[in-house]
Amino acid sequence: MAKSPPKTPKPSAAKLAPKPKPLPLDEAILDALTRNGAGTLSPPEIAHVIEPEGDWHALLMPIRRAAVTLALAGRLVIYRKGKPVEDPNDFRGVYRLGLPKPE
Repeated sequence: MAKSPPKTPKPSAAKLAPKPKPLPLDEAILDALTRNGAGTLSPPEIAHVIEPEGDWHALLMPIRRAAVTLALAGRLVIYRKGKPVEDPNDFRGVYRLGLPKPE
């Protein structure tokens, strides 16, 4: 007599619940900066917030591109050596991101 295959348990409703959709990158960056308060964050710090267990290195260039777009729109400030960069399209090296200071 042949053995029947083992029965697999039915998944519970909790396991079938859809995962929350990740925020678009622009929103995720602004959310991380808002949670940080008045300070600044480096791109790796933001990448760790967005992708705590995965390959956060892959997010560094997309974060830079999104930061430039957000800076041009006035929604964040790109800092280099503690000072805002003059042209978000033309900066090099280590940088940090922060929210604009209220006027």
